[in-house]
Amino acid sequence: MLECHGLTKMYGRHEILKNVSFSVGEVGCVGFLGGNGAGKTTTIRILTGLARPTSGIVKVAGLDVTKDMNQISHVIGYCPQQPAFYQDMTGQEWMHWVGGLFQLDQESIRFKTEELLKLCHIYEAKDRSIGSYSGGMKQRLAIAQALINSPKVLILDEPVSALDPMGRKDVLTLIERLKQQMLIFMSTHILDDIERVADHIIMIKSGEVYMSSSMKQIREDYIQPVIEFQLEKQNAELVTLLKDRDWVEECIDTGEAYQVRVKDQRTALKELPGLIIETGSVLLNYRLSKLTLEDIFLKVVNA
Repeated sequence: MLECHGLTKMYGRHEILKNVSFSVGEVGCVGFLGGNGAGKTTTIRILTGLARPTSGIVKVAGLDVTKDMNQISHVIGYCPQQPAFYQDMTGQEWMHWVGGLFQLDQESIRFKTEELLKLCHIYEAKDRSIGSYSGGMKQRLAIAQALINSPKVLILDEPVSALDPMGRKDVLTLIERLKQQMLIFMSTHILDDIERVADHIIMIKSGEVYMSSSMKQIREDYIQPVIEFQLEKQNAELVTLLKDRDWVEECIDTGEAYQVRVKDQRTALKELPGLIIETGSVLLNYRLSKLTLEDIFLKVVNA
C-alpha cells in the first residue's frame, strides 16, 4: 500500500532523505519513528504530495506520487500535527465543506459527517464554532476530516500530542478499530502508544532507514527480559561475576539500582538470587521487566 524505493530529498546541498526504502501492506498500523530532524516530516510531506522527491520511486496504493497525485488525493487521508481550520465555521459546516472538496454527493456528506463526528466523539459540539473547540477537540475533528473520503491509507502526524489521557485512549481505540480496514501510517513521539497499536515499525535516523520490521519480530529480537534489583550497598564484585555469565547480555549499575538484560530468562531467575547471596549483598527489591520500544528507540537515536 505504501512503497518507497531509493527515495532521496535535497534542499539545496543538504540531503534530508538518503536512499529511503520500505514497503508495507494493505491494512494495519505502521509506527513511523525517528528523532527530531531525522526526516519524518519530509517523508510524510512526500507521501501526501506536499513535497516532491529529488529522486526515487514513491507509490501509494500503486499510484506514483509524482505522476498520479490527483488520484492519490482520493485514496489517502491526512491529519497533520497542527491542523488548520476556518475558526468561524462549525464542526458540521467544516465537514460538509471538506466533503464538497472531494465532490461527494449531499446525502453522503450528511451521512459521513454524522457518522465520523460520533466516531471521533465530537458530535455534541457539531453546531459550535471551531474557534471554541479545545486543542483535543480540534485534533479529533482533523481525524474525522481525514476519513471523510473513505481512504485506503490514513496518515497521522502526531495524532495524540494535544490530547489528555482520556482523549488519547479514545483515539488509540479508534486507530485499533480503523487499522482492520485500512493502512494507518502514524508518526508520534509517544512510544507507548506505538507499542500498543502498531503492527510494523519503521525507524529512521539522519534521513536513512535504520529499522523496518514487524512489531512481533522486534519483540522477539530486541525486547529482552530485564531483571532490576536494588542492594543495600553497591557491590562491584557482583557486577564482575554477572558480566562473566553466558546468560547475561548486559549489566548496568546506575548507582542506585542494577539492571541485568538477559539472554536466558529461566537460567537468570534461577542463578541470580544465589549470586547476590554469595557476594554477601542484602537485597532490597527485585523485579522482572522487559526492554520497551522506548529503550530500543533511545539506543538507536544515541548510537
